[in-house]
Amino acid sequence: MRIALLGGTGDIGEGLALRWAFHTDHDVVIGSRDPDKARAKAEEYETELASRGVDRKITGFENAMAADRARVVVLAVPAYHVSDTVDAIADSLDDETVLVTPATGMQRDDDGFHYNRPGAGSVTELVAGAAPDDVSVVGAFHNLAAGRLADLDADLGIDTLLVADDPDAKDLVRLLAEGIEGLRPLDAGGLANAPEIEALTPLLINVAMNNDGLHDLGVRFD
Repeated sequence: MRIALLGGTGDIGEGLALRWAFHTDHDVVIGSRDPDKARAKAEEYETELASRGVDRKITGFENAMAADRARVVVLAVPAYHVSDTVDAIADSLDDETVLVTPATGMQRDDDGFHYNRPGAGSVTELVAGAAPDDVSVVGAFHNLAAGRLADLDADLGIDTLLVADDPDAKDLVRLLAEGIEGLRPLDAGGLANAPEIEALTPLLINVAMNNDGLHDLGVRFD
């Protein structure tokens, strides 16, 4: 399966790219507004995998080209770029595409990080509103520590919560998440439940900042 990680040069994009390339046989494509940056990062990821005895080809393109013919497109971009990114790639999406968003809106002040809920209700719902009508949207991978995800020596042992109104799209993303060793996907309902999930991210960051040894904090439901 072809997975395009738009913003795949950033922290969460790096972690997902490395994990999918390391643990699965999916075709991983890195997207960026700057195609040269995408290609350079793709080569870095290949080098990291080669150092672990894994020979994988990872390609890098401008976002719209990366999204073209991808079955799953992950918007690994900051919340304030999601709408512009969806607009830029809209012609590369079709009714077979599943659009995945892990973005969370946050603000920071002297007390720490706080959830910045957009007018649409959540960033996930903002993406759904910007996406073409025939493209399914799934919220996933919101609460993952990027450093822990990108460290292939780290045992994850954490959960990710999935929200979507299209059960088939949610099931596809569940299977992709299960392909990452140590990551357990859990169904959290429809898109309307995204605010509660997104709001966990600033909470986890605040806990990590204020407690020694918890810099790569994750969530596990037992």
